[in-house]
Amino acid sequence: MDEKLNPVYITDNDAGVKYTLDFNRESVRFAERQGFKVEEASDFPRTSLENLFFYAFRMYHPTVSREKTNALLAKMEGLSGKLIERLVGLYNQALTANLIKVGDEDYEKNTMVTVEL
Repeated sequence: MDEKLNPVYITDNDAGVKYTLDFNRESVRFAERQGFKVEEASDFPRTSLENLFFYAFRMYHPTVSREKTNALLAKMEGLSGKLIERLVGLYNQALTANLIKVGDEDYEKNTMVTVEL
């Protein structure tokens, strides 16, 4: 089983605010409803990476505006490769959480729902 990725923490020292960037099912749903496709990040990096960064705030900071995340991104002078990799990993982790079972034996552990194939 893959190791769970930890959230990203970003501190805006000018404003004295610390942000936690992560994804859950709701934030992924929100991104998908906006037409976001993580696989397009390499084809449309300017738009896709700004969107990915914005959507990463959604889980813990849903009221943070796109203008604020764009301003923070400008202060950071862009996203590092490691940060992009982590955000994509967090997005994919939330995307597949409770959606794809690793093995058939997992069904036996859940006594509340029975699945027969």
